Amino acid sequence: MGQFAWEPSPELVAATTLSAFLAQHGLADQQALQARADSDPHWYWDALIRFFDIRFDTPYGNVLDESAGVEWPRWCVGGTTNIAWNCLSRHENTALWQGDAVVWESEKGEVLRWSFARLDAEVARLAELLLARGIGRGDVVGLYLPMVPEAVAAFLAVVEIGAIVMPLFSGFGRRPLVDRFTDAGAVAVVTCPSFQRRGKAVPMHQTVLDAAAEAPELRHVILLDRAGGLEPVSPLDALWCTAEPAGPRRRRPEMFPAETPAMLMYTSGTTGKPKGTVHTHCGMLAKNALDMGLCLDVKAGDRLIWMSDMGWIVGPKISIGCTLLGATLVMAEGTPDWPEQNRIWRLCDRHRVTVAGIVPTAVRQMMRSGVDPLEGGLDLGQLRTIISSGEPWTPEAWSWFFDTVCRRQVPILNYSGGTECGGAILIGTHHRPLRPSSFGGPVPGGGVDIVDAEGNSLPAGEVGELVLRRPTIGATRGLWRDPERYVQSYWRQIPGVWVQGDLASRDDDGLWYLHGRSDDTIKLAGKRTGPSEIEAALIATGLVDDAAVVGIPDDIAGSALLCVCIAREPDRNGLARQLSDALARDFGAPYRPKRIVFASDLPRTRNQKIMRRVIRSIALGQPAGDLTSLSNPQSVEDLQTAFAGAPAFSSGADASAPSH
Repeated sequence: MGQFAWEPSPELVAATTLSAFLAQHGLADQQALQARADSDPHWYWDALIRFFDIRFDTPYGNVLDESAGVEWPRWCVGGTTNIAWNCLSRHENTALWQGDAVVWESEKGEVLRWSFARLDAEVARLAELLLARGIGRGDVVGLYLPMVPEAVAAFLAVVEIGAIVMPLFSGFGRRPLVDRFTDAGAVAVVTCPSFQRRGKAVPMHQTVLDAAAEAPELRHVILLDRAGGLEPVSPLDALWCTAEPAGPRRRRPEMFPAETPAMLMYTSGTTGKPKGTVHTHCGMLAKNALDMGLCLDVKAGDRLIWMSDMGWIVGPKISIGCTLLGATLVMAEGTPDWPEQNRIWRLCDRHRVTVAGIVPTAVRQMMRSGVDPLEGGLDLGQLRTIISSGEPWTPEAWSWFFDTVCRRQVPILNYSGGTECGGAILIGTHHRPLRPSSFGGPVPGGGVDIVDAEGNSLPAGEVGELVLRRPTIGATRGLWRDPERYVQSYWRQIPGVWVQGDLASRDDDGLWYLHGRSDDTIKLAGKRTGPSEIEAALIATGLVDDAAVVGIPDDIAGSALLCVCIAREPDRNGLARQLSDALARDFGAPYRPKRIVFASDLPRTRNQKIMRRVIRSIALGQPAGDLTSLSNPQSVEDLQTAFAGAPAFSSGADASAPSH
């Protein structure tokens, strides 16, 4: 392959936390760590926990017990701990205690700062309120808040008392709340009256009350009062007022067995109801130390912004990771591109951010806007790391962003995994060079591999299923009240390995790549192709701003391509023919699409992944399955309208689809 786009300097490598870990254990490099972690998991997980000083009130006797099978490992057996205790109490009597734990900025530019001491006091205040309401160990408590400092406090307060926090997407309406409240048996939810998004108030409290009418087990609504003066409007309501700082905590967090469930997080299934993943105290602590501390090199003194939501795994990850590692979490109300297109970079400049998270979809939107991300003389000189997650990159977007924002100096560390894994499977580090869209390699300890349909390892250059051959500490402990679905979903597709559902490959230099979801795989002319490379080719024409590609049945060929594109220009005359010709030229005649449809938007999850199964279902007139994770539900109706007027065309016909 060609030269690397970026290579770390020896000085940069030497300064990383990963280098300190390697030196402590006499390992030459990241590859040596990967090999030892996979061959000696008991050594590895114990060494990781000790290196990051993850604290146990009662020490564990055995870090990993696989006696029940690879599907049902037990971790930190005999130990007791608490997430909140680890994330906050460790900083008391240190220089960090009065430093910024959370910095928040409103859409109007108002700034709020919470020190670690203030955050700890708010956690203790809410914990006491929950206990006073009779909420305790094993109870499920929903977390339905926007990204505000109180969301971090609420998350930690719920887990501190041994209850199970259930983060919920702040954009959910009544129906998905009802479904999750009832499936989880939630007894309480923490919410607020409303929040601002693009200058408009989005109601939350009333939505909760509407849902509570259909969730009989929900008995408590903890209503956040940030300014003071609110009054309860329902017998369920209990006010949590943060207008004035809380006094110091009066009780030490209780310790729980290490595998006590701490978080129930739902992830959408392809069909049927969402899957409830279950994560424990020791699992979340160790996984976040691994992903954020060892691999991404977040450390005390860093200031991290990753605009997300508590209802996506990133929200809990940055809440735990930043507090555990002593970094400052920078949060912002609303979206990264409003009230100005380059708002995210203004936030980075104003708050001296050192680590920033981004999604490739947002980068493509930046490109489309034509606005200079750094206009106005923004200074990102302190920025040292970009973390990228969500939908795979296109080469053009990656290169544009690396040139324009990163100035070819700041590495883009790709991050991909899933809610079920509690975080990353593939990840970038400051030890590995970069090519456009590449990952530095697998997260150590999972026995990560790329295999064929029978589970055989594939050589470099071949695309296959991304799997884990080893249990990993951050993974879900089954599925909520559905152990059989857990086994069937992850461990039975290819017996003996965890199938994540992603297509991946690696090159001769050991860099890894994702090619989309394996259930999105398209087989044309006997060859399996991931949609991302076809979509990248469509975007590379310069004629469309974004695209989604799916396979649909074809009576003659067996399967054919369907493309949904967002056109760059209003005039679409002959555009479908140009796109069809481009794909046939780049990939061969079998890749000429059967249909090309133009739409104003693509259905996306809240972490901006394209929901191709929804596109396929609409095209085939089939039920679309669970849609609760959609961030833009209007796109479904728009697509239905677009498909209604877009005819199929053959490779020999005039492929100019109508303008929708």
